[in-house]
Amino acid sequence: MTAPRFLIVADGDFEAMTSKTANSVIRFLPDRTVGVLDRQKAGRTAQDVLGFGGALPVVGSMREGLALGPTAVLIGIAPQGGRMPGEWRAWLAEALDHGCDLWSGLHTFLGDDPLLAEKARTMGRKIFDLRRPPADLPIASGLAKSVEPLVVLTVGTDCNVGKMTAQLRLTRRLNDRGVRTRFVATGQTGIMIEGWGIAVDAVVADFIAGAAERLVLEGAVGADVVLVEGQGSINHPGYSGVTLGLLHGACPDALILCHQSTREYIGDYRQAAWLRIPPLTEYVRLYETIGAAVHPMKVVGISLNTYDLPEDLARRACEVAARETGLPATDPVRFDPDPLVDAVLSARTRRDRARRAG
Repeated sequence: MTAPRFLIVADGDFEAMTSKTANSVIRFLPDRTVGVLDRQKAGRTAQDVLGFGGALPVVGSMREGLALGPTAVLIGIAPQGGRMPGEWRAWLAEALDHGCDLWSGLHTFLGDDPLLAEKARTMGRKIFDLRRPPADLPIASGLAKSVEPLVVLTVGTDCNVGKMTAQLRLTRRLNDRGVRTRFVATGQTGIMIEGWGIAVDAVVADFIAGAAERLVLEGAVGADVVLVEGQGSINHPGYSGVTLGLLHGACPDALILCHQSTREYIGDYRQAAWLRIPPLTEYVRLYETIGAAVHPMKVVGISLNTYDLPEDLARRACEVAARETGLPATDPVRFDPDPLVDAVLSARTRRDRARRAG
């Protein structure tokens, strides 16, 4: 199958904090992206908007976007609740008529829309609803704790702080160092980039941990290290259930705590600030204690998102986090990810010694 060339729809929300899917596809699949549709940012480039992405154009209509030669249209934002804005339906129908496939991570499944489904059938195109979960998920039974590779889960102080991005950076660096490493995608963006996974936030609650377990078992085949994409935060009022399901289903040996350095409140970029983010040391305690109820695990490093800080303050934030927690800390996108890579490899050595001794 030929790799698709994406036109990304991010209308009205293409910016650093609100278009996570679009931004990640642009960062990790630049050669497969032809442009972004956002009427508010039309005429600019991805570099202008995000600070990366080069000359990738932002266009103001589906017609302009289709002229760039995509073979697929990808929904690049996740509106709250994951539902498709009504006017997008006509755009997506136009894309199908043009011969494009549709890729979506919305909770609204495009394949269930009668118009879009019929157009796709008539035009011989495909609709990929990446949040549609498998129908045969198990209830978790602890099988993930016995896999041979070291399992590492990213956990966070909030949503959208860099849990997936950190894992993708570490995956690349570990493989470059000869360590067979698999990235396990648990959200729609990770699935788009990696090509497989389960969007656990669309799974019925009883089976979230089972989905995590299945992913770890599959990712463990032929691997030395399995890096599981985290979701949410253990104290997020809306999404902590998904976080806990991953924590107990994946049975990680090690955790990497992710935090945006300037963020003070959970969800402060979307709603009224009301829940202050506790100190990093409190998160270390929470995750290790709650996780250990099922399987022993330790936080081994701190991954910071410092995109909105000048370099000197970003480096200082890493130093402060390391001093506060006693753990290696870095921004793996902006700076060298090796402190976290070394922490993962050290955790693997300790785990292997403990298994031999036990």
